[in-house]
Amino acid sequence: MPKERKILVIDDEQDMLDTCSRIIKRMGYGCITYANSEEAYEKMADLDPDLIITDLQMPGIDGFQIQEKAKSCLPRTLVLVITGYASVDSAIQAMKNGAFDYLPKPFKLDQLQITIKKAINQLALREENQLLRNQLQEVIADDNIIGANGGLQEVFKQIGKIAKTDVTTLILGESGTGKEVIANTIHKNSQRSTGPFIPVDCASLPENLLESELFGYEKGAFTGANRTKEGLIELASNGTLFLDEIGEMSLVLQAKLLRALEEQTFRRVGGNRLIQVDVRIIAATNRDLEQMVLNKEFREDLYYRLNVVILKLPPLRERKEDIPLLVSHFCQKFASKTGKPIKGCTSQALGLLQKYAWPGNIRELRNVIERAVSLVEGDMIGPQDFPQRVLNDNKVSADVHQGIPKDLPFHEAKKLWQDQFEMEYFGELLTRFEGNMTRAAEWAGIDRKTIYRILKKHHMSKLVE
Repeated sequence: MPKERKILVIDDEQDMLDTCSRIIKRMGYGCITYANSEEAYEKMADLDPDLIITDLQMPGIDGFQIQEKAKSCLPRTLVLVITGYASVDSAIQAMKNGAFDYLPKPFKLDQLQITIKKAINQLALREENQLLRNQLQEVIADDNIIGANGGLQEVFKQIGKIAKTDVTTLILGESGTGKEVIANTIHKNSQRSTGPFIPVDCASLPENLLESELFGYEKGAFTGANRTKEGLIELASNGTLFLDEIGEMSLVLQAKLLRALEEQTFRRVGGNRLIQVDVRIIAATNRDLEQMVLNKEFREDLYYRLNVVILKLPPLRERKEDIPLLVSHFCQKFASKTGKPIKGCTSQALGLLQKYAWPGNIRELRNVIERAVSLVEGDMIGPQDFPQRVLNDNKVSADVHQGIPKDLPFHEAKKLWQDQFEMEYFGELLTRFEGNMTRAAEWAGIDRKTIYRILKKHHMSKLVE
């Protein structure tokens, strides 16, 4: 049951008190009235009203003093000022003192009703935002993970079970879903938390360079090897090695990695000496490794060595109940950085965010909110602060739904939808920017590497060649 709202009315005119009381009770709110402003001044802190409606000009304590007291001891309470002595100066002063709004006497009854409703709605929005912030702190703790009642909750449970063990873990999810954040969380909650967490991006380096980065090399192993260099697997000893986008690793390097995982020993490039390591492996990919095994693109033995425990991160479009939490978190984060008093998003803006398909997942949402915070002129982010792709009401997404057979099994239909969406979205994007990957990536809110990987998957890389 929602709590009953309580409104305190202070006015030295009994007719005004009676009128306000009648309207407020008809609206379903509790009402307390005082004709004596000094008595109201003494009791208002104990009454703890949601809204104070006060006259400005009263004998003894005036409306400005009521405002000051409310500001000091009732920070969540809103103040609505009414007066028969309406003037521009008094209105400005009342608003400067923190009044929610200002009504000159005489006013129409529906004006009062509308203003009270606005005040109560603003209070509800504030309380909802505070609740979201409290939930956010409970959920993410020190782990920088955000999820509401669905979506990531199963992942949270699994993390709690596996973090204290050394079990090898495979994290599956689209680009931008937070795979590295999850891996780092497992590390921080493990017995290896005092050791290093070493991330390796297997997609960003060519095979020979990835091998020397991963395993290190001996002096003289190749031209330019002027000194011995420790590999990342060696630096991760007594800690965690995170192999991001492991599906991009070559078969030759997969074999060497498998040997190192099985034996916990390896040789540097150009070296003969076996080096012992004690390292936990967490791998991640946005690709279908089972299909890659069937296509002979990924070693079956390495696949089964990695997927002892699998964590599947749902894309943002499948956990839209988390978007308000994420938006609240990012608004707070970037408002703090910029020094802007951002309270959050309007309901219309939040609705648009929840309708959008988010091909770039959390990373894209983060970028959209960062952009909005930098552009917004008031304290609430509105639709005008979003990039055009969010305002297009999912035109591309809606188009992709057409023509997908409804008699397919769910996972096949979902994969077909996703493939069609990616081809439509990035095909149109690169056509618009004439193959310029940098501009396309900036517009989409994702990195160039992700776009190129998607194009390569759909044999569309000719668009940028």
